[in-house]
Amino acid sequence: MRYSPIDSTLFIENRKRFISLLPKDSAAIFYSNDQQPRNGDQYFTFRQQSDFFYLTGIHQEKSVLMIVPDIKKQKLRETLFLIKTNEHIAIWEGHKFTKEEAREISGIDNVYWLDDFELALKEVMSSSNNIYLNRNEYPKFFPDVNERNHRLGEELKKDFPLHNYQRSAPLLAQLRLIKSDIEISLLRKACKITNKAFKRVLENTVPGKKEYELQGEIEYEFTKNSANGNGYAPIIASGKNACVLHYIDNDKECKDGDLLLMDFGAEYACYSADMSRTIPVSGKFSKRQKEIYNAVLSVFKKAQKLYISGNTIDIINDEVNKMMEKEMLKLGLFTKEQVKKQDKDNPLYKKYFMHGTAHFLGLDVHDVGSKEEVLQPGMVLTCEPGLYIREENIGIRLENDILITDGNPIDLMKDIPIEIDEIELLMSKK
Repeated sequence: MRYSPIDSTLFIENRKRFISLLPKDSAAIFYSNDQQPRNGDQYFTFRQQSDFFYLTGIHQEKSVLMIVPDIKKQKLRETLFLIKTNEHIAIWEGHKFTKEEAREISGIDNVYWLDDFELALKEVMSSSNNIYLNRNEYPKFFPDVNERNHRLGEELKKDFPLHNYQRSAPLLAQLRLIKSDIEISLLRKACKITNKAFKRVLENTVPGKKEYELQGEIEYEFTKNSANGNGYAPIIASGKNACVLHYIDNDKECKDGDLLLMDFGAEYACYSADMSRTIPVSGKFSKRQKEIYNAVLSVFKKAQKLYISGNTIDIINDEVNKMMEKEMLKLGLFTKEQVKKQDKDNPLYKKYFMHGTAHFLGLDVHDVGSKEEVLQPGMVLTCEPGLYIREENIGIRLENDILITDGNPIDLMKDIPIEIDEIELLMSKK
């Protein structure tokens, strides 16, 4: 592990809270993520399934967690199954967790090798009525390949067709929405690493650099500071590329006079930061660029005041859309007369600001939680207004990560430069 050890209290408490939501005579089964095939004999870098990590802290493939709180055999109430290592695996693949290491990380006393899983599974199934299976239920995600929890869950239903099968995902979504103090500290660490990477970009951005060169500076800083890597595919978009919301080619030249929109975040211990900044490639904003930047920055600052208990993402989006429309009028992008005549189902502001302002953040960059979810203390969301004017080759987005509290919201990225003067000053020191 690159990251510092996490207090096992986090995972112990997470399992306790999950168990409290289970009805009597229930068993819950969780599988680790797949090793994703890349090509030939290679796999993509392994990243643990978020729910599995949330409940165990174990970042290793081919692992299984069973939670069966009411079973009479106490050793099967919480069990973790791992790969049994050998000399061949140690030589060719490296270290795998020992039972003792897994106990220390997860706080689970009963750790077994995978060889023992089938027998334990039969005992659990024979004593349980309700079986909770887990799947990735993110509503806008449609993968071509079913993940491990899906596939092995389907096999279980074929082998044991008479049980009452239930979904774990809604229970875990409910729990994961509220971040514990340990989780918030991990997110703060991810934000600090992201800050260091951004400052490195400010020091290295000059006309003629390729977008991927700046991506390399970011990833160097991530690696140097113990991050797992990117929390998501980074967007390093200069000039007109900044008007493509999910631009990830990152292969164009950064030209004098252009703006550079960057959207990236470090992942630390599986917790992801999410930041957007827009800077002038030359080190100085033009008059027009300043006007548009300050319009976005003004909305960014006002929007943060909406991140309070009782609001929802829908409410935040509605209010920010109104703010953005006013700024667009000031910038001359359209007139009040045009607004009066606009199609209500396709308002004029959507041409220049077409995405939402907020999403939940945590183990996934687009974390669990709906737009209708009422905000509560402990939730973490992004705040990311933007303006994309394709006619002028200008795209500006500003984004920080905000913690909901009992009082005023806390900006976890308040130390990351965002004011024009500060950005220009830091870029002048190259």
